[in-house]
Amino acid sequence: MWRDVAAIAQHSRAVSFLLGARRQKSPGGGVGTSMGRLHPRLPTGEARRLLGYTRPYRLQLGLAIVSTLLGSLMGLAFPRVVGQLVDAVFAPLGGQAPGGDTSGLDHAVVLLIGVAVLQALFTALETYLLAVVGEGVVADVRRAVYSHLLGLPVRFFESRKTGEITSRLTADAAMVQSSVSSSLAQLLSTGLTLLGGLALLVATSWKLSLVMLAVIPLVVLLATFFGRRMHRVSAAVQDRLADANAGASEAISGIRVVQSFVAEDLERARYAALIQSAFQLAKRRAWLRTAFGPGVIMLGFLAVTLVLWVGGRLVLTGELSAGGLVSFLLYTFAVAGALGQFAGLYSTLQEALGASSRLFSVLDEQATDLVQPAVPVALAAPRGAVRLDGVWFHYPDRQTDVLQDVSLEVAPGEVVALVGPSGAGKSTLASLLPRFYDPTAGRLLLDGTDLRALDLYDLRRQIGIVPQETHLFSGTVEENIRYGRPDASIEEVYQAARDANVDTFVRGLEAGYATLVGERGVKLSGGQRQRIAIARALLKDPRILIMDEATSSLDSETEWLVQEALRRLMRGRTTFVIAHRLSTVRGADRVVVLDRGRLVQSGDHATLLAEGGLYARLYERQFSDLAPLKMV
Repeated sequence: MWRDVAAIAQHSRAVSFLLGARRQKSPGGGVGTSMGRLHPRLPTGEARRLLGYTRPYRLQLGLAIVSTLLGSLMGLAFPRVVGQLVDAVFAPLGGQAPGGDTSGLDHAVVLLIGVAVLQALFTALETYLLAVVGEGVVADVRRAVYSHLLGLPVRFFESRKTGEITSRLTADAAMVQSSVSSSLAQLLSTGLTLLGGLALLVATSWKLSLVMLAVIPLVVLLATFFGRRMHRVSAAVQDRLADANAGASEAISGIRVVQSFVAEDLERARYAALIQSAFQLAKRRAWLRTAFGPGVIMLGFLAVTLVLWVGGRLVLTGELSAGGLVSFLLYTFAVAGALGQFAGLYSTLQEALGASSRLFSVLDEQATDLVQPAVPVALAAPRGAVRLDGVWFHYPDRQTDVLQDVSLEVAPGEVVALVGPSGAGKSTLASLLPRFYDPTAGRLLLDGTDLRALDLYDLRRQIGIVPQETHLFSGTVEENIRYGRPDASIEEVYQAARDANVDTFVRGLEAGYATLVGERGVKLSGGQRQRIAIARALLKDPRILIMDEATSSLDSETEWLVQEALRRLMRGRTTFVIAHRLSTVRGADRVVVLDRGRLVQSGDHATLLAEGGLYARLYERQFSDLAPLKMV
């Protein structure tokens, strides 16, 4: 049992290893605030909040607590019954001839069997009920966190790693589940065992209790001293492993870049350095365990030896029976084990509540820069008129204005091309339309209504985006198209596919529309992915369309197919085309030229060429005859 005290060394696991993410600086220069690593004290507020998730399962939790208490009582009864059994054996030796009445012994054995059976039943019931509660709580927490995550602004995701965010739903939630399903039961059981054991120790022999109380504080102090240091070193080990894991994850996900730059040795060296650092810390942890475990066990056995010596003298003087001495020893082991478990539980609960803190930090994250209106203006059938009124914008982590006093009016159904050098603010302007960000000054209006007065979801339902890098989900072709409108009929899906020039190549696939496209659509070509994205937007049927260089990386034949699909998609819709290749904007109703965040030119293609200025210079650079490269 004294090994239970030493087992504290095994309870100091740092949750950061499970996070699969390393500390990184946010764009603002600081470490990601709400999602950074935490090694907190026991936060009672988080514990109360976590227990709030058990309310739907309070019946199961109540029965589990009752089962835990009854099982603990059976455990406390065991030493007493063993003492009766010992006294039943030794009583005949006090004056009765061997072979006498064994009823006392038989009675004690029956009691022992009964206690063992009842304890097993209560423990089984407790284990099952707490497992149900733990699984239910972690499912509810995961649903709540995921639902909240999907509603957070783009800013939140741009400043954090994907692995760091998903770890909240995996590792942290699993740690919370462990806390609810096992640590809670251990806390109740250990507390009752400790208090009940101490009371029974005093009831059995107050003299021996004084002996034990003189030794146990030394063990507790030793456990606390080493336990805290073990926790810190273990946390540091797991932090290093988390860094190594994050680096390995990035290298593996970008394996084509790694191999194309022949950077395998560089990545190996980085990983090896982090693993070596973790190894050095792990050796220090091993030294602490080596010094701590045997020391506690030695003190424990010295205490038992002292109790046997004093207790033996009490038995010889008739102040204590042999069974009483055995019961006292068993209670001593129970109390010592409870103390050891308490020390370990402190570390385990600290980690679990730290994990819950990280989960709740996500739930507490508020979209303060994208406030939903209390009473939104209805957006029933928008015409698609867009106006930018003196718009200024800078990203939250930067002070440089990306857009400066941009004013623009776009008529319903008008096709506007946004052109300019890299960093001019084209994509930023487009990201303000679906309110991924709000302007820092000025207004954006749809049909005369400020976007901030509209319901965010109603607004985004009216905006379709065809990005340069198409993101497909790892489902089927049909599922990716249907993402534009999940309640669409299968015929509507097929019609959108035909309009986007998708149907022809999909029919040639072995599984047709049931073909799995792979993660991010890796099993399809760039042009095929782009056309599926167009079909998805067609099915959504938005009033406003944003196309971000949708054909820049396609070959001529595929570009023709995509352009034909885009023409169908743009028909009757207000469209913003972000383009670097100026050949794609000739057919636009208007070309808007941005430079360093300012609107410097506006007009159709022919007018801007005749006018000269930045647009003409950009066009000339792209289409002037270049001197052929000389081959050496």
